[in-house]
Amino acid sequence: MTVSTALPSTNALADAAQVAHRISAHVKQSVLGRDDVIEQCVMALLADGHVLVEDLPGSGKTTLAKSIGDAIIDDRPADQRGHIEAFRRIQFTPDLLPSDITGTTVFEPAMGTFSFKPGPLFAHVVLADEINRTSPKVQSAMLEAMAEKQITVDNRTHPLDSLFFVIATQNPLDLAGTFPLPVAQLDRFLFKIRMTAIGREAELNVLRTIHQRRVPAGAGVVTRSQVLAARQVMEQQVAVHVLLHEALVDLAQALRTDPRVLQGVSTRALVLAVPALQARALMQGRDYVSADDLEAVIPLVFAHRLELGGGTAETNAVIRDALRPSLERLARATLQRISA
Repeated sequence: MTVSTALPSTNALADAAQVAHRISAHVKQSVLGRDDVIEQCVMALLADGHVLVEDLPGSGKTTLAKSIGDAIIDDRPADQRGHIEAFRRIQFTPDLLPSDITGTTVFEPAMGTFSFKPGPLFAHVVLADEINRTSPKVQSAMLEAMAEKQITVDNRTHPLDSLFFVIATQNPLDLAGTFPLPVAQLDRFLFKIRMTAIGREAELNVLRTIHQRRVPAGAGVVTRSQVLAARQVMEQQVAVHVLLHEALVDLAQALRTDPRVLQGVSTRALVLAVPALQARALMQGRDYVSADDLEAVIPLVFAHRLELGGGTAETNAVIRDALRPSLERLARATLQRISA
């Protein structure tokens, strides 16, 4: 079974893929031994999603997020940028208030008026460090920002940047004083990534290259406009066969009826999965989504959205079992574009 459509602009696709590869290359100069995590974060950036990273302290998450932010230059005129920064880090604590992250309205005595002072959410890339340590009220403010790219202060709505990208972290071991993320908040993250300790050689390389990595080279820098254009090219020109849509729906249905699963995935998860699949295909140099993309991306998108019963199998094993029939059907089909 094939798709008969005109071939996309090869140059546009190549340029879009190059944007992703340049960001990845830039970040890999600063973050060693995390190539898979870097690729997944760049994939989420292209797919206009957000990432939840579960890791231990000192694993390089701040460097990772800052390097992604530093890789993107705001090429708009200065008077159009507003208060947008390349990168901002928010340390979440139990006493944090929503206004600490969104901003607040202050009185200007000289002017006799009130003005809005934007908070750290006004950035291209935001590191939400230990997001599960803050109160549900602050988490709900993050929810609006992540879902709608806007914040509301004193009944006034303020738009965030189109490039707004959140990398949130939580510590999997230290549970004291935490507020577990509700399902609605987890559902707003495109990927949940578990970082593990890097290998011995990579760790030795970290120590050997401490000084060289303090000032990253600028070869991998891209502009804000290029990233937004890459998203548009990816959406319009990376083909998603109808069989892939059927595979996603069948997978969701299988998970919802699996006796090991207490809560399945939402329709929103299926919608968010499509650009993630397109992003991986683009980064792999293809103009169509394949079964390999489905197998690689779905665990990242679905695992944190599933709730399993006690004593059941590991989440990824449940997903693989449900995905197997769809992969077998896709293996017998031709999903790539062909000329008319």
